[in-house]
Amino acid sequence: MLILSLFLIAYILAVNFYSFLLVKGLRDDCADGAPDKSSDGRLILTAFLGGAITIYICMFVFKYRLKSLFLMLLMPVLGVLNVWLWVLAFRSGASFFVV
Repeated sequence: MLILSLFLIAYILAVNFYSFLLVKGLRDDCADGAPDKSSDGRLILTAFLGGAITIYICMFVFKYRLKSLFLMLLMPVLGVLNVWLWVLAFRSGASFFVV
């Protein structure tokens, strides 16, 4: 059980670190002020994988895509879903990952 919990913690940290780097990189790429709309797919996929809270916080810190209604509504909803799944995973001892 301990090893599965450690894997889950490592996964959460890794996906959130990638989320931070993704938002920072996208902000640096749009130097002219016009964000690239094709990057929404990567942001949404990373949010579904567990990085929604980090993406949402980084959007405010880096002032990136704050006028995007879709991202500003989707990230908090996915963040709540991510936290609920993390709590569920840790409360069950991460035993639902074992097949």
